[in-house]
Amino acid sequence: MTELPPRKRVDDVELLRALAHPLRSALVHHLMAVGPSTASECADAVGSTASNCSWHLRKLAEHGLVERAEGGDGRERPWRACQVGLVLGGSGGDPALTAAQLAVAGTELAEEQELTQRYLDTVEQLDEEWREASGFFSYGLKATPEEVTALTKAIDDLVRPYVSTIREDAPADARAVFLGMRAFRRIGHDGKPA
Repeated sequence: MTELPPRKRVDDVELLRALAHPLRSALVHHLMAVGPSTASECADAVGSTASNCSWHLRKLAEHGLVERAEGGDGRERPWRACQVGLVLGGSGGDPALTAAQLAVAGTELAEEQELTQRYLDTVEQLDEEWREASGFFSYGLKATPEEVTALTKAIDDLVRPYVSTIREDAPADARAVFLGMRAFRRIGHDGKPA
């Protein structure tokens, strides 16, 4: 199997703060999912204006998360993601880093909920083939931290070859698909681990 490019490890507070901004997060994820897009195309996809997206894309470029891509008409050149994915680094006990990581996680969770709701709102407009291919799964596991680590790594190893920014052999009818996964210790309503 071919070695896949690594995800960018994010453990810088300023970069995390940039990613915690909902529009910036949506822009990075859009570009990672669909590939190079102009600011106007990004605006349509994320529900903003082209000028606002352009400004935020320039800020993301300052952090090395996006860059200008080839093509376009000179007036509106496309942008592309520089990363094949992001992974939050450990906090090392730094409260500012922990707070920034939690802000990014909250932003990503809100974005995932919005994507899911958009899917549910439009599912009847999709071809039957795409409706049948979609799925919602949840599991109640009993596992050790080591087993959860091994399980999430095995799932990641299975999924990564399909990542848009990595995949070079995608069939002509392949389309952008969202896949989310969470694995964490179950916490009860009382705030205590189950």
